Amino acid sequence: MANSKLIIEIPPLSESDSYYLQERHKPAFNYPLHKHHAYELNFVENCCGARRIVGDKMEVLSDFDLALIGCDMEHTWEQYHCMDNQIHEITIQIPHDYFPDSILNRRVMSPLKELFDSSKLGVAFGMKAIMTVYDRLMELTKSKPSFHSVTLLNEILYDLAASHDYHVLSSSSYAHVEIPVTSRRVQKIKDHIDQHYSEEIRMETLSGLVSMTPNALSRFFKQHTNLSISEYINEVRIGHATLLLVDSSQTIIEISYKCGFNTISNFNRTFKAIKGVTPTEFRESYKKNAYLI
Repeated sequence: MANSKLIIEIPPLSESDSYYLQERHKPAFNYPLHKHHAYELNFVENCCGARRIVGDKMEVLSDFDLALIGCDMEHTWEQYHCMDNQIHEITIQIPHDYFPDSILNRRVMSPLKELFDSSKLGVAFGMKAIMTVYDRLMELTKSKPSFHSVTLLNEILYDLAASHDYHVLSSSSYAHVEIPVTSRRVQKIKDHIDQHYSEEIRMETLSGLVSMTPNALSRFFKQHTNLSISEYINEVRIGHATLLLVDSSQTIIEISYKCGFNTISNFNRTFKAIKGVTPTEFRESYKKNAYLI
């Protein structure tokens, strides 16, 4: 895997373009793992059994899928167990500076700012959000680029953001992306875990960093992150492990110990619980989808 590289795609966007849209009706997924310096809103239907790969996250799909992929995040949709040969795909690529910070930092734009910040790791939308924008996506495919079509795209993006019906895909450890948190104490705990994930991390050490009791810290951290501290530690460790599985030739046993797991069985069990596949399956899938140089 260390000798393979991603396809670096050059989006067909000029400085004067607001977006690029391509609609396809195809019998199968066949484009390899790739990335590009543009946002991508990708809609697929008739894709039951296909698998989406974004960063270190793999998810098997139902009949509909809609995801927003941030700039420079590797991604692909693979055939996997999909049996349908009438796949409908709409890909919308959006310039990296489409929404500058001077716009996103406006109070009324806060849902969009949250969505685009999250898209750095890739986000996938739920069925309720997909159905909310489905008709307008179809309308956009029939619209020539114009003020009206840009307004329509903005409405789609805003309604997706305002729905909050989405979840983050790749781990921040894998993508080397910092997702900001509002609590300085939570950030201090995260920073310590990020720096010491390969070591034994004791709850007493963490609680001492922020002058809280272990029980109080557990409740506080869960309230701000929706994860227990042990869940966050495992997420960080598995994020680093996936990066080593993709970008190194180290054995799975070597990777497990390097990422703070004291037994290979614990590593395999935790990896499968978080990623849905074993470390071996994850590495093989990336080998299959990467473009070999």
